[in-house]
Amino acid sequence: MKINILAFGIAKDIFKSNNLSIDVGEGLTIKDLKNHLIQSHPEFSKLASFAIAVNSEYQQDSFALSANDEIA
Repeated sequence: MKINILAFGIAKDIFKSNNLSIDVGEGLTIKDLKNHLIQSHPEFSKLASFAIAVNSEYQQDSFALSANDEIA
């Protein structure tokens, strides 16, 4: 599935863009997404923490993503 990530603040600086589209497998969780972002953009590993919002609400690492989710 393809997901689109809206980037703000430091994430925008890391991506060098205000959004990022990636192809991922079905059943991806927030934790899986964070791991993917750290692997593809090692700068994320230097942050003390980073949160991901789905459909305007911060979610726990176990939250499963869907193709139509708005991710920020």
